[in-house]
Amino acid sequence: MRSPSHSSPGRRRVWRVATPLVVLLSGALFAVSAEQSDGLDLRGGRLTDLASVVRAERDEAADLTAQAAALNAEVETLSTRLGDRSVRRVQDEVATLVDPAGLTERSGPAVQVTLDDAPFESREAYEGDPADLVVHQQDIQAVANAMWNAGATAVTIQGQRLISTTGIKCEGNQVTLHGIPYSPPYVIVGIGDQLALQTELSIDPILATYRDYTLIPGGSVTWDMVPLESAVAPPYEGLLDLTYATPMPE
Repeated sequence: MRSPSHSSPGRRRVWRVATPLVVLLSGALFAVSAEQSDGLDLRGGRLTDLASVVRAERDEAADLTAQAAALNAEVETLSTRLGDRSVRRVQDEVATLVDPAGLTERSGPAVQVTLDDAPFESREAYEGDPADLVVHQQDIQAVANAMWNAGATAVTIQGQRLISTTGIKCEGNQVTLHGIPYSPPYVIVGIGDQLALQTELSIDPILATYRDYTLIPGGSVTWDMVPLESAVAPPYEGLLDLTYATPMPE
């Protein structure tokens, strides 16, 4: 009888073939996992918290905005080194437009409006539509439009400068501005004649309807309007390129 401590030649040949295959298969699985994870934890522990995801997206958007601002500054620096007459003429035209376009800092007397959702408990207890007790993008847009109508020289939302192409988008319970999501309360500041700003904000029909919902008993949306002796609106530093749809060729 053959001793049990010795393997048969056939079994040794099987192990010699199987062992390299197992190693190769393990390496292939590691490679696929690394490619699919794209540098992230496949278990997703860091991404299950929605607030963390929002913060990560906001940080990434802020980084990209800073990069765009740095590149724009570099382009301007390089452009000023050119001595061509036509270039100087274009630069003079640009210099007259950067301020009304929102690309320079503005400061002065201002009016600040703060909008906020009703407390969660109030929305749960409300017998009507709970959406009546939250701030919507049209409410924020109405405040900004009233400020423009009153002759504001600059308007900011959450500290970000508004320009002619700014879009205010509602996404879930947040508002996205220049690609960055924000949660309430929403702070809108308009720089300009304080009396004109307060008058226009007080008579705007959309905002009058909004203020009706501030009177709902038991907790409601909030409206706070205060004059500011001085405020600063930073220049817009985001992307200036426009993206738009084009018709498909026939």
